[in-house]
Amino acid sequence: MHINSTYHGHNVYIISFKLKICRKLVERTDMVNPTRITVAFDKLTADLLDKISTEDSVSQSEVMRRALKFYNENKLLEDAAIKRKVHAYQDMLLSGEHVIVDVDHWLMFLRLIETSPQKEQFWKEHRALARAHWEQLKGKVHTTEDMLTRLENCNFYRLTKNAPNDYTLVLVSEVSKDFIRIFLEEYFAAMGVKVEIKENLTKLRVTLKPAGKA
Repeated sequence: MHINSTYHGHNVYIISFKLKICRKLVERTDMVNPTRITVAFDKLTADLLDKISTEDSVSQSEVMRRALKFYNENKLLEDAAIKRKVHAYQDMLLSGEHVIVDVDHWLMFLRLIETSPQKEQFWKEHRALARAHWEQLKGKVHTTEDMLTRLENCNFYRLTKNAPNDYTLVLVSEVSKDFIRIFLEEYFAAMGVKVEIKENLTKLRVTLKPAGKA
């Protein structure tokens, strides 16, 4: 009797499992006559699959289907440069502290500043904000190159690294030159880093000076 009971319970489990699968197949027309494959995982990956399946309360097959779809839609993130940019955009935008502004609108604002009677007040506040940014970002922006890259991600310019301590910033427009130069001067000063910034028509050349040199 004990053997029959165990055997019966095992059959009930299998029947129940098959019924669940059948219901899902009926609900999802794309799962009619599914293709079955065998995949080999190392233990770390297998544990991860089991963890996600348990946390999301879905089958391991469903986890794999979702993973493949996500990879197909986001495989550009395998490019390290694109991945860094996407993470930077997430960091800046999801916090709600940045807005996306069309480049033409931004340049229009900068041109208006030049004719504003409060122009001097604007540049004074701009300098103060640049220093305040260092206080705000010093936990995540650790080097001068980190900051230069962060502003490149904002599309203020295209960054070229000429040497370990020498960079060229190709600007979107010469109208933005003073805005970016002043910001960098004040930010790096607050950071305790000495830099030399040389101007060209639509470029800025940023060179880090060795400590102790004027």
